[in-house]
Amino acid sequence: MKYSGIGGQAVMEGVMMKNKDTYAVAVRKSDGEIIVEKKAYKGIFGDSGFVRLPLVRGVVNFIESLVLGMSSLTYSASFFEEEEGEKKELTADEAVKAKKKEDAMMGGTVVLSIVLAVAIFMLLPYWLSTFFARLGWSDTGIAVAEGVIRVVIFLAYVVGISMMKDIRRVYMYHGAEHKCINCIEHGMDLTVENVKKSSRLHKRCGTSFLFFVVIVSVILFIFIRVESPLLRVGVRILLIPLIAGISYELIRLAGRSEGKIIGLLSKPGMMLQKLTTREPDDDMIEVGIASVEAVFDWKDYVQKMREEEGFL
Repeated sequence: MKYSGIGGQAVMEGVMMKNKDTYAVAVRKSDGEIIVEKKAYKGIFGDSGFVRLPLVRGVVNFIESLVLGMSSLTYSASFFEEEEGEKKELTADEAVKAKKKEDAMMGGTVVLSIVLAVAIFMLLPYWLSTFFARLGWSDTGIAVAEGVIRVVIFLAYVVGISMMKDIRRVYMYHGAEHKCINCIEHGMDLTVENVKKSSRLHKRCGTSFLFFVVIVSVILFIFIRVESPLLRVGVRILLIPLIAGISYELIRLAGRSEGKIIGLLSKPGMMLQKLTTREPDDDMIEVGIASVEAVFDWKDYVQKMREEEGFL
C-alpha cells in the first residue's frame, strides 16, 4: 500500500474528500443526481512553517478538520432542508447576511462541540474518579481508574451512536470514503467493482485518531500529577493540545508505515471502525468516486504506483 495523502469524511448523503489545498463535497440529491462542489482551502491558520511543525500540526489539523467538516456537513444538509418547496431566492445583501449568520452558527457549533468533548471525555472521568479517592485509593490507582472510566465512556459513546438509525447511512458513506481511498492506495482502478472489494477500514481514520487521543491522555494523566484538585482540572485542559499533537503524529506514522509495531498500535482503532463504518451500496460508492475524482488524479497515481512496483 502507498500513501496517497487524500482524506475525507462522510456527510449527509455524500462524501467530502480533501487533497492538499483543495476539497470537494459530492452529494446525491433525492432525485438521484450527484452534485459535486469543489473549492480551494487555504486553512484558517495560513501556510507558515510554524503550523507544519511536529505536534503543532496535529492541533492545527484537528481544528481545521472540525471547521471544514462542519462546513461540508452544512453544505450537504442544505440540499434536504426544503424538500417540499423551492428555495427562496436571496438578494445580494440577503445572501451576504445569510453567509455571515451561517459562519457565526458554524463557529459556535465548533466551539460548543469542543467544550462538550472536553467536559465529557476529559473532566467527567476525572470527577468520577474522585469517588475512589474517598475510598482511600493511592494516586496511581485513582489515575488508572480515571483512565479506565475515560475509555469506557468513549466506547459507550461510539457504540451508542452506531445504533442510531439516522447515523447508519452516514456510516455507510464513511465506509465508501475509506473503500475509495484503499482502492487507489492498493493500486487498483477506481471503479465500483474494485471499490466494493476494498476494505472499509483505514489507518488514518478519525475514529483511530480519537482512540489515540483517549489512550495518550490516559498515559499522560497517570504520569503528570499535581496536588490541588483545581490544578488537576487545569492541567487536563492545558494538556489537550499536546495530546492532540501526539495523537496526530501517531496516526500520521500509522498511515505511512507497514511496520508490525505500528500495525499493532493501529489494531484497536481499526476494530472501532467496524462500528463507525458500514458497507456502502453501489450508489454511495459512485458518490465517493465522484468526490475523489474532483480533487485527485487517481489514474496518474495508480499508473506511477504500478511502474514503481514493476507491474508495467
